[in-house]
Amino acid sequence: MHTDPSRLERRAAQRFEANLPLTIHYQERTFPGFTQDISGRGIFFYTDTVLPQGAIVQLTFTMPSEITLADSMPVRCRGRVLRSSASQGGQRNGIAVRFDAYDYSPADEPLPQFVRVSAAGAGGTSSGFLPR
Repeated sequence: MHTDPSRLERRAAQRFEANLPLTIHYQERTFPGFTQDISGRGIFFYTDTVLPQGAIVQLTFTMPSEITLADSMPVRCRGRVLRSSASQGGQRNGIAVRFDAYDYSPADEPLPQFVRVSAAGAGGTSSGFLPR
């Protein structure tokens, strides 16, 4: 049996499904999004804004305890867009970002709040985590 090398799993960190709000900062603009999954090395999220491949972005959200192995903590991440694709219907863009660096913020430091963008087919506003 021959396995297509382009279909081999290349992820080096466990991913967790997560439907969490996040804030995206790009070129002095700030806009909302929501996560689909997250790991210690990167994130996949949806937003209404188009981000080009290679763009440097800053993301703020609460890193879940499943990843921190401690309490959930506010985090500010800097990363690079690996890929961007429009969802069916073209209303949202799926964005994959690899983290270059991240800083945990004090738990009492509030993160910017936006009106939550609902996930397509998410069936509510669940923020549970499931390993992928």
